[in-house]
Amino acid sequence: MLLIISTLYFSCYIPQIPYLAAFIHPSFFHSHNTSMRPKTHQTLNLKLLTLALLVAFFLLFVLRSNLTSTSNDLNQYHMSSTSQTSLLKASTTECSNSCTKIPPSLSQALIHYATSTITPQQTLKEISVSARILEKRSPCNFLVFGLGHDSLMWSELNHGGRTIFVEEDESWIEQIRRTFPMLESYHVRYDSKVNEAENLMEIGKGAECREVRDPRYSICQLALKGLPSIVYETRWDVIMVDAPTGYYDEAPGRMSAIYTAGMMARNRDGFGETHVFVHDVNRVVEDKFSITFLCHKYMKKQQGRLRHFTIPTHRDNLDMPFCPQ
Repeated sequence: MLLIISTLYFSCYIPQIPYLAAFIHPSFFHSHNTSMRPKTHQTLNLKLLTLALLVAFFLLFVLRSNLTSTSNDLNQYHMSSTSQTSLLKASTTECSNSCTKIPPSLSQALIHYATSTITPQQTLKEISVSARILEKRSPCNFLVFGLGHDSLMWSELNHGGRTIFVEEDESWIEQIRRTFPMLESYHVRYDSKVNEAENLMEIGKGAECREVRDPRYSICQLALKGLPSIVYETRWDVIMVDAPTGYYDEAPGRMSAIYTAGMMARNRDGFGETHVFVHDVNRVVEDKFSITFLCHKYMKKQQGRLRHFTIPTHRDNLDMPFCPQ
């Protein structure tokens, strides 16, 4: 646009140039005193002068534009570099303040076990089996039948995931909650006793107990139907059966807990498998019911009194046998 205006400006004043040139060119006076030069030659000189001025003005305009653009780019680069440096410093400061700190719950667990004289119910080798699985799967959904001195440990081994404990002793739940209020625990009632184990084993062989479905709607007598709804509605990645008591005839037995854990694994929504652990397999009930309802061929390892089973979902293939042949 500026080039067009300049062209119009000079075209309007071209007829005046011979007279203006008289004031700056001595040959003008000489030509009037002697003889006039040919008009054609004079007009050509004026056109060349006009063209030269236009070219010079255009080059100056282009050069100025380039300089302005370069200056803007340098300013933007400087601002961008400064902004990135500031963000990097802020991120580094934030990370240095938070990324290197251990979570408060983990700190509490370390202090508790370092100062406690009460040891967990499981041995170091038994705990290590479950810990290796949690190391691979966490953060995950972890269901534990039982609430004990090792509950804080299990919760922290699944740090960032959801760990739920179900316990039959209400007074024990209140005691643990006062000490570790961060643990999520629920009260549950078990209807069967240890001395009913043989009868329940025969019932468990019936077709109604081999049907894969939500335990709430099962007609099998072994299925636990009174658990909190969150237990049935969650897709569990790991299940630990270390309760109920189960160590004398009139005590609640683990028959239903073992059966229900296996049924939840088979009824798992979506793909994948569930890791199920059963503790105290040195006892008759835990030994027979884990092999029968979690299946010997699904067993991956036994360490001391602990058995580890890996049970795939049967939900998308209801023709799968209850236990592999």
